[in-house]
Amino acid sequence: MGNEYRIALTGNPNTGKSTLFNALTGLRQHTGNWAGKTVSLAQGSVSFKNKTFHFIDLPGTYSLFSNSKDEEVARNYIVFEKPDVTLVVLDATSLERNFNLALQVLEMTKNVIVCINLIDEAEKQGIRINERLLMNRLGVPVVKISARNKQGFPVLLDTIDRIVTGEIECHPTQMQYSPEIEAQIGKIEPKVREMVGDRISARWISLRLLDGDEALLTELAKRFVPEGVSG
Repeated sequence: MGNEYRIALTGNPNTGKSTLFNALTGLRQHTGNWAGKTVSLAQGSVSFKNKTFHFIDLPGTYSLFSNSKDEEVARNYIVFEKPDVTLVVLDATSLERNFNLALQVLEMTKNVIVCINLIDEAEKQGIRINERLLMNRLGVPVVKISARNKQGFPVLLDTIDRIVTGEIECHPTQMQYSPEIEAQIGKIEPKVREMVGDRISARWISLRLLDGDEALLTELAKRFVPEGVSG
């Protein structure tokens, strides 16, 4: 799309994700049906360094499994629509609770920014966050902001810009599971990769299949299994 890029926003409810979306995009917003679906997602644009960033505000969720329609919509957008960058918005005052979602996103896609919001509230509570340490642990950029005060926006937009131009390469940390689960992943992953190639993380799909995610299996069948092929 030339100098146009899609940026997905995901996060737990009440992390300020939509506040960030509204503050960034202002009046340059609309809703549109995603990929022919009946689900409408808020979208807005930001111009930055001769580029246009199209932000998509995904439903707020606590996880990206298939436990609800909102979770499926958010997950499917990140996995199948492949935004250029995914922002995971976390509440600086409740990081431990929010990290579950962030770690799930890191397993699903590569170009991720962990966006720690409400940093002003955290500072009032005496909470100090070492974003450099988090960056080293997670393998992706970590940016501290206050959406309601527009604090940290220049750094956030510059980080998005540096990812889409290739100046920053993301290398998300790979979660390690028990030896038994890793052995099962090792058996399934090559077969999954034959089906999806490099379009989706074969490791992530393998994990979801091991967990019995039937909704994902149905989605994969619709998108990747050739007509007339079953089983």
